[in-house]
Amino acid sequence: MSLKALPIPPIPEETARVARAAFPRGNVFMQIRDTRGTIYSDEEFADLFPSHGQPAFAPWRLALITIFQFLEHFSDRQAAEAVGDRLAWKYALSRDITASGVDHTVLSEFRSRLVAGHAEQRLLDLLFQRCHQEGWLKARGRQRTDSTHVLAKIRSLNRFLCVVQTIVYVVNVLAEVAPSWVCTHVPAEWGERYAARWDYERLPKEDEERLHLDTIQEPATPDWLKTLPAIITLARIWEQPFAPREQGGTWRREPTLPAAQLITSPYDLDARHAKKRAIFWTGYKVHLPQTCDDDAPQLITHVETTSAPTSDESVVPVIHTHLAKAGLLPEHHLVDSGYVTATNLVESHTQHQVDLVGPTHKTHWYQAETGYDSTHFPIDWEAQTATCPQGHTNSSWTEIQEAGKVLIRVRFAQKECKACPSRAVCTGTNRRTMTVQPKERTLALFAARHREETVAFKELYRHRAGIDGTHSQGVRAMGLRRSRYIGLRKTHLGHVALATAINLVRLMRFLWGEPSEQVRLSPFKRLIQQAA
Repeated sequence: MSLKALPIPPIPEETARVARAAFPRGNVFMQIRDTRGTIYSDEEFADLFPSHGQPAFAPWRLALITIFQFLEHFSDRQAAEAVGDRLAWKYALSRDITASGVDHTVLSEFRSRLVAGHAEQRLLDLLFQRCHQEGWLKARGRQRTDSTHVLAKIRSLNRFLCVVQTIVYVVNVLAEVAPSWVCTHVPAEWGERYAARWDYERLPKEDEERLHLDTIQEPATPDWLKTLPAIITLARIWEQPFAPREQGGTWRREPTLPAAQLITSPYDLDARHAKKRAIFWTGYKVHLPQTCDDDAPQLITHVETTSAPTSDESVVPVIHTHLAKAGLLPEHHLVDSGYVTATNLVESHTQHQVDLVGPTHKTHWYQAETGYDSTHFPIDWEAQTATCPQGHTNSSWTEIQEAGKVLIRVRFAQKECKACPSRAVCTGTNRRTMTVQPKERTLALFAARHREETVAFKELYRHRAGIDGTHSQGVRAMGLRRSRYIGLRKTHLGHVALATAINLVRLMRFLWGEPSEQVRLSPFKRLIQQAA
């Protein structure tokens, strides 16, 4: 498909007349066209298309259809049909009233071009340019961020079923790329065993019947066949539950790899298992920073899709870097405790001048209740001394490396600790040992904990509550928690399109003066609040 950029055509007169007659007050699609135009143009996607070949469907239209598709929670086929039978879509897309729909494959091809060209964020960035021009999006305000889980578009499999389903996947790939080799080396009974979705009952009883795939490593097998991605995937997945053959090929009781590296399905190599409180899922995690100033529309400013086990704290520097490039860094960034660490507090302030606001992790050691936790040990950083509540100073001060971080281990003399009358409430050993962070991080953490107790913190942090409404809108109206596509990058593209759709809806409501939705209360809660 080649691209020859053309000017945006006007809305056909007949389409405009009928659409305005059918929707006297307009709807969101017509409002988008009337107030923001087409948002996109062909020139902004020209680098994704070759200059020669069959003419492509207009990229600006494909971009809008993609956004509309997520706004309506449509499949590709439904969106392709809506281009032909939705009057408001024809109005927004400058289509003649008699124009038919499009082939649904053009939408998949357009997404593939965005992913291949590393242009997933372009759908959202181009909208930001329009919002910057109108003054609806400004830096150095308030923003809030939270994450939510996303289910991958695969079946959840245990370790054993994952191995067997991978064999099903491999034999199907081999049947397409090397049919003659399959006919020569694969037993005929495998056609029944691996022809459909697998279950335990079809497991062969004899060990010798389970080793036929070893033939793929025989010298007579072509080298290109041994290096197929499907074969490499099988080898990786096979090693997860089984010890190497030299060690007996036995079943491992526990996975040897961390969750971040454990492949959960041969069909989506990026999906991972994760657990957060009572939620266990297989897939991804998405982080959505959003503006929350009172005098402007509340818009999503960035989308960060990660592997499911990725911690929230590790995403903060990435989000700030992207916001800095877009000129959208906030003054106050409101987050929950999962994002707040001493390192993030310091780096957010020193590198980006961003005030990271959120509750800090509290110490759960018993010393916090007895008054002997690290906050009660004054530290002289220059002299490298810490003083315990009984007035004793440390006997050693050592820098250590732990989990890639520089920490300081402070030890007190065993002689003094053994004789101390408060030893039982201070330590369970013969001497007190503390591990603290370097000066800048420790002071930042203590300052954040002190600020949490102030009225100013509570007044500022209350604005974070609205992020739940963003998640609710994405989940209920647009399917945020279920990936439409296979793989991390395509899932991220889906999240970018979804965030753009949410932004357009909120922008239209802001321009038309519609108030934001309020939290809905149950009759019982309303009654209790009125009684109180």
